[in-house]
Order: sequence, then C-alpha cells, then structure tokens
Amino acid sequence: MKHSNGQIVLRPPVMEDGSSIFEAVQVSKDELIPWMDWCHPDYSIEVSMRWLRSLPQAWEQGKNYQFSIIDNESRQFLGSCGLNHINQYYLIANLGYWIRSDRNGENLATKATNLVAQFGFQQLGLRRIEIVTGEENWASRRVAEKAGASFEGILRSRLKLGDKNIDAAMYSLILEDLQ
Repeated sequence: MKHSNGQIVLRPPVMEDGSSIFEAVQVSKDELIPWMDWCHPDYSIEVSMRWLRSLPQAWEQGKNYQFSIIDNESRQFLGSCGLNHINQYYLIANLGYWIRSDRNGENLATKATNLVAQFGFQQLGLRRIEIVTGEENWASRRVAEKAGASFEGILRSRLKLGDKNIDAAMYSLILEDLQ
C-alpha cells in the first residue's frame, strides 16, 4: 500500500529500512530528543529493528499505521508519519510525524501529514484525527497548521517526556478540512 504526491512516497516500513531509519535518527537527534520519548542519546540500530518488528502485528490489529516517508526521486528515507492511539468507537486517531533534520524546510512533514490523514479518512473511516504536540514544539505546530488542522487549545500536563509531563497543543483534522 503506497501513497504518493509526486515528491514523496509513503509506504509501510520494511525491515530493510532499519539502517536508513537509524541514520536519519542520528542526524536528527538534537531536534528529536526534546520532543520524542522514543529518541534518546543511546538510540541504536537495534531500537530501529525492534520497532520495525513490532509494526506488522500492530497494523493487522488496527492499532498503529506507520509509514516510511521516502523521497520519490532519490529513494532516501526522510522520516516517518502515522496514525496511532486509534479509538474504534469514536473513530479518532492520533497523527504523528518526524522528518530527518537535514531535510527540514521542504514541507515534507506537511505533505506526509496530508497523505496519512487522507488514508485515515478514506481507508480507515476515521471521523477525527488529532495532532498533539508539545506546547513549545513550534516546528510540529507549524506542520499541523500548514496541514489545515484547527488549533483547539493547550492541554495541561498532556504529554509525558521522560519522567515529566508537559503541556501540549491540540490540533484536529476532520474530512472537510482536506476538501
């Protein structure tokens, strides 16, 4: 299952992505560590491989739909974007994303966000997609806004990073936002 807008291709991650994911995380650690609990100074290729091994079952169970973001021309691994924390009753999911730091400024996360949101609405039948990001994570907040998400407010003590909770900005997308 691939989704593309011409510049990027989204596809489910495969085991062969392991070294590319590891390399992208290495060049992006300074930007990822403050906001992504999974990224830490000791991040290793084994962490990438363990994550990749967990994905097929999560996808089959409808719990987590992750995509590798691939440059359509160079085939470079650019980052990841996906849907998780899926509530089947309310048809709501959380959308997360990250782009390798040496490719920032190309609107890649915004393009990936829109493709994943389309997948969520069209393939999964979601009614609402939430983007929850650290209140002071201005890069992620800009992506949400450029993707057409509506800012709904600041949620106190909503995200856990390490051993502390931080306030979060809540954005949402509904199908009409993409039309």
